[in-house]
Amino acid sequence: MDFRSLNRTFADDMGQRIITFLKDWTLPIAMLVGAVGYFVYVNIPFLDGTHEFANETIAIVQPLLLFAILFLTFCKVEPRDLRLSAWQGWVLVFQTVTFIACALLIQQLDDPHWKVVVEGGMLCLICPTATAAAVVTRKLGGNAGTLMAYTIIINLAVAVMVPLVIPLIHPHPGETFLRSFMTIILRVFPLLLGPFFLSVVLRWFSRRTTERLAQSRDLPFYLWSVGLALAIAVTVKSIVHSHMPWGYQVAIAAVSLLTCIVQFAFGRLMGKRDQDPISAAQACGQKNTVFAIWMGYTFMTPVTSIAGGFYCIWHNAYNSWQMYRKKVRSEK
Repeated sequence: MDFRSLNRTFADDMGQRIITFLKDWTLPIAMLVGAVGYFVYVNIPFLDGTHEFANETIAIVQPLLLFAILFLTFCKVEPRDLRLSAWQGWVLVFQTVTFIACALLIQQLDDPHWKVVVEGGMLCLICPTATAAAVVTRKLGGNAGTLMAYTIIINLAVAVMVPLVIPLIHPHPGETFLRSFMTIILRVFPLLLGPFFLSVVLRWFSRRTTERLAQSRDLPFYLWSVGLALAIAVTVKSIVHSHMPWGYQVAIAAVSLLTCIVQFAFGRLMGKRDQDPISAAQACGQKNTVFAIWMGYTFMTPVTSIAGGFYCIWHNAYNSWQMYRKKVRSEK
C-alpha cells in the first residue's frame, strides 16, 4: 500500500470537505467572524492606538473588494448572453421611485430617529442586485441572461440616483448640492460601473486573460466572504456607538424585512408577465448587501447599515428555502 498516496487522497478529501462546509455556512461564519472580531479587537489594550488606522484601512479595502467582486463577475458575462425584457423596466422604475419617495418622506419627518428608519428602507430599495444572484437564478431554473443584464442596468441607475438624492437628505454644512453630488458620484460611479467597463476593455484586448479570470470560480466567493465580515464588523461598530434607542434599531430590522418581502413579491409579479418570474424576483429581491452596508456607513447615518446586515439574513434565508423546496420537488 502506498501510504504517501493514501495520505494525499485523505488530505484532498478533507480539504474538499472543509471547503464545502465553509461554502455552505459562509453567511453565519462571516457574520460571526465580523461581530466577534470587532469585540476582540477593541478590547485588546495595546491595539488602542491602531483604531484610527484600522478605520482608514477598512474605508479603502471595502470599496476595493466590491470593485474586485464586480469585476470578476462581469468577466464571466458574455455580452451575447445578455437579454433585455420588459420586467427590467418595471423593476427599475419601482426601485428608483420608491427610493425617491422615501427621500421625500424623510424631508417631511420631524423625528430624527424615524428619519433614520426610513433611510434604512431607502438602502434596501435602491441597493443593486447581488453578484451571486445569477448562480441562485440558474439553480432555481431562471434566466441568468436577463438577470445579468438587469445587474448592469441597476448598477448604472444607482451610480446616478445615489449622488442625486443623498445630498438632499444629508446636506453637508458649507457645501452646495453640486459639490456634494460630485463628491458622492466620484466615489460611487467608478465603484459600480468601473468593473463593467474594465471587463469589456479587457475582453476586447485579451480574451484569454478574461477567460482565465472567469474560471476563478472561488475567488469572488472568498472576496465576498471577507467583504461581508468587514461589513458586519462596521455594522456592529455603528450599533455600539449609536445613541439611537433599541426600539428604533429593531424598527430598522423590521423595515429591511418588509422591503425584502415586497421586492421579491413585486419582482415575481412583474416577471410573470414575461414568463420569467424567477429571474425578476431575484433581480429585485437579492441584494448586494455588502454595498448597502458600505453606502449606509459612508453616506448616511452609520446606524442605517443595520438594514443591510439584516437584509443579508432575510434574502439568504428566503433563497435557502427556495432551493430546498426545489430540491424536494425534484426528488418527488
